[in-house]
Amino acid sequence: MNIRRSLLRSLLSENPFQPATSWWRAIELAVVINHGLPEGRGLDLGCGDGKLMRILLSAARASPTLVGVDIDLLETRDAQASGVYQRVHTASGERLPEPDASFDFVFSNSVLEHIGDLEPVIGEVARVLRPGGRFIFTVPAAGFHDCLSGPLLPWTDRKRYLEDIDRRCAHRRYWGETEWRNCLGRHGMDLSRSVAYLAASEAQRWETLSRFTAGVLYTVAGRRLQPIEIQRALRLRRRGLRLAPWIAAPLAAAISAGVRTGPSRRFGCLLIEAHRGT
Repeated sequence: MNIRRSLLRSLLSENPFQPATSWWRAIELAVVINHGLPEGRGLDLGCGDGKLMRILLSAARASPTLVGVDIDLLETRDAQASGVYQRVHTASGERLPEPDASFDFVFSNSVLEHIGDLEPVIGEVARVLRPGGRFIFTVPAAGFHDCLSGPLLPWTDRKRYLEDIDRRCAHRRYWGETEWRNCLGRHGMDLSRSVAYLAASEAQRWETLSRFTAGVLYTVAGRRLQPIEIQRALRLRRRGLRLAPWIAAPLAAAISAGVRTGPSRRFGCLLIEAHRGT
């Protein structure tokens, strides 16, 4: 819990306009740190603006040599300026501008669920990995919907409510271990480990935070713009917008208060590790 609280403070400080996402990512990154981030040369697939990786490396006390790739030019511009990456590509995951067998590992944090045509991307990951290289990624999983409380108003249709969340979050799939094992296997990678995380109580805390932050903005925007587009329109993502530590710390404590962290039968996400065959 201590590492999660520390991660949450850092994430809130960097992204004060994203309390729900910061809560989710703090849980996620703690799982990644517990699992272990490889050393060597790595590719960050869907690197965004680099803030998340900087926080992860600092908390994990890791120092791999990293290359970033993201499809969004505005994000890669900031990622390049972050100092986290040796270089950053603005490119699709279907066509990674890197040589065959050039990475010890590929890491992707909550990205693959947004990709429509996934098979070419997984094929590219396998191509750039060295034999025996590791592919570590996090994704929402088959139990995500079941972890959520549902609509506040009892007469609101739950199915439509969940569809609305999927559109806002741009989630295209919720695969379990079997689907991932089959997909990875088609591209010469073996699933070696999966770790379930984001317990129902934690997912519901995200749901509550999101309902009154991104959910409100999404509704006001007519359910047409994605959260990142709304943030840019409101100039929330401009550089320099940070939350002072003396504010981030009590905010992190308030967000975490009352959430049960004991054993759970329901989880909304998976961390998966696969290895490229030798």
